[in-house]
Amino acid sequence: MLAENLKDVEEKILEACQKSGRKREEVTLVAVSKTKPVEMLQEAYDLGIRVFGENKVQEITAKYPELPKDIRWQMIGHLQRNKIKYIIDKVEMIHSVDSLRLAEAIDHEAEKKGVIMPVLIEVNVAEEESKFGFNREEVLNFIVEASKLSHIRIRGLMTIAPYVEDPEENRMVFRQLKELSVDIAKKNIDNVTMNVLSMGMTGDYQVAIEEGSTMVRVGTGIFGARNYSRQEKETES
Repeated sequence: MLAENLKDVEEKILEACQKSGRKREEVTLVAVSKTKPVEMLQEAYDLGIRVFGENKVQEITAKYPELPKDIRWQMIGHLQRNKIKYIIDKVEMIHSVDSLRLAEAIDHEAEKKGVIMPVLIEVNVAEEESKFGFNREEVLNFIVEASKLSHIRIRGLMTIAPYVEDPEENRMVFRQLKELSVDIAKKNIDNVTMNVLSMGMTGDYQVAIEEGSTMVRVGTGIFGARNYSRQEKETES
């Protein structure tokens, strides 16, 4: 099943790249492995996946020692400041910076570990009350402040688009994030590049790619439906 799912996702990524005149290597596939067991991640690894995304710190810390060391872990979920220290030397990038206090805390922990942490700024493009992230109007001022931190590198932007039946409904969300990244890049702010656009999930990643996404976060499309009851049992045990 997993091999077939992955083949289908790869074909759709390639199709979206070709449709928008882009090269396949311009888009990184992040396999979102939250709630999935180590055995399933290993199977995906054996099929060629190297970039895995997790929403929870405890899942990264549990899976990290059990899997190959060349995996490029991504922290894609909401991150609490008191948990940064557990993953600062394990993840390649943090996608979900949504406050100056969080950026400062990441910078502090990165300095203690002697690392520079690439980060993405989370933007709540659709301004959904249930979502974290900056409004578009707030992003530039935040980036100017956060760019002064010496142990993080601002690499781009991330958004979680609304859940919709028709992915076309999210096209404008993705387009607006791309436009914002272009505007910020033109400012030539020190310590800031806009090379990464993390947008698009299982239901809408093709549209996201057509609108400029460089990272798509696909979970259900690869691994199937999530087993939250399993995760809850593990958390309780």
